[in-house]
Amino acid sequence: MTQQLPEFHEHCEDSNKSNNREFSDVLQKNLNRRSVLKGGTGLTAAAFFGAVPLVGCKSGSNSTQGGGQAQADNQAAVTASGDLTRPKQLNFTAVAHSTANEMSVAEGYQAEIILPLGTPLVSGIADWQDNRKQSGESFIYRMGDNHDGMWFFGKNSDKYDPKASDTGLLVMNHEYVNPEELSPNGYYTIKDKNAAPIYQKTRLASDIRREVNCHGVAVVELKRRANGQGYEMVKNSKFNKRYTSATESVLSGPVAGSDWVKTKYDPTGFKTRGINNNCGAGLSPWGTYLTTEENFYGVFARGEDAKIIGERQDLSRQRYGMPEGFSSTGYLWHTGKNSDASFPDEFARWDITASATDATQDFRNAFNTFGYITEIDPFNPHSLAVKRTALGRFAHENCAYAPVEEGKPVVCYMGDDSRGEYIYKFVSDAKWSNADIGGGHKAGDKYLDKGTLYVAIFNDDGTGEWKELTHGKNGLDNSVEKFPFNSQADVLVNARLAADLVGATRMDRPEWVSVSPITGEVYVTLTNNKYRGNRDDMPADAANPRSYNNRGKARGNDNGHIIRWAQSNGDHTSTTFAWDIYLFAAPHDLTDENLSGLNANNDLSSPDGLFFDPRGVLWIQTDDGAYTKTTNCMLLAALPGQVNDGKELTASSGTKTRVGMQANDNNIKRFFVGPSGCEVTGITMTADFKTLFINIQHPGGNWGAVAGGETPRSATVMITRKDGDVILAESLQKKS
Repeated sequence: MTQQLPEFHEHCEDSNKSNNREFSDVLQKNLNRRSVLKGGTGLTAAAFFGAVPLVGCKSGSNSTQGGGQAQADNQAAVTASGDLTRPKQLNFTAVAHSTANEMSVAEGYQAEIILPLGTPLVSGIADWQDNRKQSGESFIYRMGDNHDGMWFFGKNSDKYDPKASDTGLLVMNHEYVNPEELSPNGYYTIKDKNAAPIYQKTRLASDIRREVNCHGVAVVELKRRANGQGYEMVKNSKFNKRYTSATESVLSGPVAGSDWVKTKYDPTGFKTRGINNNCGAGLSPWGTYLTTEENFYGVFARGEDAKIIGERQDLSRQRYGMPEGFSSTGYLWHTGKNSDASFPDEFARWDITASATDATQDFRNAFNTFGYITEIDPFNPHSLAVKRTALGRFAHENCAYAPVEEGKPVVCYMGDDSRGEYIYKFVSDAKWSNADIGGGHKAGDKYLDKGTLYVAIFNDDGTGEWKELTHGKNGLDNSVEKFPFNSQADVLVNARLAADLVGATRMDRPEWVSVSPITGEVYVTLTNNKYRGNRDDMPADAANPRSYNNRGKARGNDNGHIIRWAQSNGDHTSTTFAWDIYLFAAPHDLTDENLSGLNANNDLSSPDGLFFDPRGVLWIQTDDGAYTKTTNCMLLAALPGQVNDGKELTASSGTKTRVGMQANDNNIKRFFVGPSGCEVTGITMTADFKTLFINIQHPGGNWGAVAGGETPRSATVMITRKDGDVILAESLQKKS
């Protein structure tokens, strides 16, 4: 039987033109106790309504009721050396709304700026200067731009130690650049003081090199200060390193060596040049850094070549945001004039237009070497970054692992951060062994190159299933019209097309994923959707019932929400699950849309970053534009319950939906507010729980002056208690 894929025309963030139902359709029918009790995918009603096993807890304990977490049977890979008891409630005084140019943190804490854009990691490199004329090459040894996902790796005798805190490697992403702040001319050339700026069609090589090297990942060694409060950089550490969009990396897994990734740079298809648009991040259970490549299409250009590459290849390009004629947008890195004889294709490699008779003679396939979970071993600075292709190719936001157990597969969850895209999980073939902790890329080869990729389907009755994306299964074979799947490499490079075909549920920009160490439930932020209720293909419904923005006039869901699910029987390898909506974000005074009962101490808009610390505290970050007249972006602490611990409500649109336990000052509260114009993102904590790191992207106002100089710069913020004790320790908490 011939199978058909849908037509695709749009590009960038909204490239899914499949007929798969929007995630917003899932709750429209029968989302109530009666429908669940009737059956579904084999889950019992008890499992759906909260009787899920607690991960790492003693029999009979219930952390959602304030009970302490006992040590789990398998704690070797847990990055914690402190008391794992979760706080019973959040009694610190909430941080007030703020639109100031400064940041603010909860009483009793201090927040300090470290490692801003341009900070030298080695001696012999000049400090940042506001003239922004530092050489592009110097950024191979400097902090990059727009700090994002990160992780603190405890270090003991130059080796990874998940329990260590005195010294460690802080590894972080640099997602993208702001050319108008980083480069002297940005995208514009000013002819004279009386002339309007002219948009450049070509860019200076020096500016391009600066931007290329400001993408990627930074590895920085930190040591605890002599007074025991916070950390300082170990300048010239042998571990300090930058991975950039010019750094060679390796392809590994089923796609490596396939025709999809053979280029002029490497005709064998096992290497590429650069990692790019690194957004969220995660820690592998064995102690390596998993960075992600999200909006990678923006750095490429494509001319008119559909007739050369054919319909199948053209469909692949369109589905990943690269239709013909995409050369007028993006960073314009392909327009530079080359002056490096050692690498004559320095700029040409960003143009994926097919121009030769063979893919190994141009860079048409360079595009296919981006969009992967990429593994870095920070304790081996001589190693290359490894792109793990078995986990699929899409706009990865982050990669979150379920708690590992001896003798069981390793499982991770991932979101594709674009409108109408999907949620995925990967289950390794290999069974976990604690002996692999500290195993570096060798352990990555074991757990990440062989396994099964799945995509989520959300059923009407509140249950769901994972659909396997394996060549030869679920219709993923050569019978598909226009895009026959002939191998697993075909499936993985075109994971979006494969997910379309198996009927995956379309979702609204799934961003950060995090797994609760208490319940084992998985949480995903859906940041916002301006088209909700404003386009025929995105009507307001039970899963997305709010169709009015903050002004109560124009339609659209400005504020976003957080979804969660529980795997059947607490087994992360299971192909069935039950789900609900944990939290609806909203201004507290937007009464009709405030379905979670938020107040002025905990209201938020556009949840984005998400992180469960090992104690089970959920940290929520925002990337907002809808509520910024009232407050800047923020960080909140939360103590969530379990799937379906709330009730059914009716939104202002008249649509019924289920929402988790109502918010109050004990279970969610604002902990930090960033400076004006910023996004609060990237988060990690030391194993002793005494230091919390977060990142600030694209700040406005005069925050750059605080960081050194007049130009606002992205930077890391280090948060500690003034008395040096544990973050959220009961001894400091003061009732609001």
